[in-house]
Amino acid sequence: MPEYDITELEKLIDGKLSWTRVQEIMKDAKDADRFDKWVRILQERVAWPERILLPLTTNLFIVQKDSDRIVKCRCGREFGDYRINWKLEALIHVRESEEALREVYRGREQPDPRWIQVREYYCPGCGAQLEVEAVPRGCPPDFELLPDLDVYYRNWLGRPLPDEKEFVDKTLEALDDWPV
Repeated sequence: MPEYDITELEKLIDGKLSWTRVQEIMKDAKDADRFDKWVRILQERVAWPERILLPLTTNLFIVQKDSDRIVKCRCGREFGDYRINWKLEALIHVRESEEALREVYRGREQPDPRWIQVREYYCPGCGAQLEVEAVPRGCPPDFELLPDLDVYYRNWLGRPLPDEKEFVDKTLEALDDWPV
């Protein structure tokens, strides 16, 4: 099994390896401590002390904050419980007119604005674009990833997290608290 050093993994994360080398790494078996190395690199790049449990995107992480597990942006902005869709706390720019869609789609690639919206999600703390989704009008925000962290840490990494949490999507509960 190959062993990659931190320097090479940093170059991989930063997009500074040749495509040929990236393909070699992708095709190789993963080294046993790859996840730990990856998280260590990311942890060293953020200014806050909370432990990264799982990266979601290049800017979003599930972190351990006291006894809670929350989604946090690289800038430090907190989005709340990781079991609630973080997009509910993001700034949203919706493209739903022909003119607005034309800014990102060309010619026949442009979807019909009567059917499709393009939603761009931004961090209220730093303005980083966090996600983009093209969805049918009226569709709720997509909740792309709700990982069972306890199963992952216990069964895959072999080191259970100290405080097991109920694995359930709490987004609808959060919406119940919104003013009508």
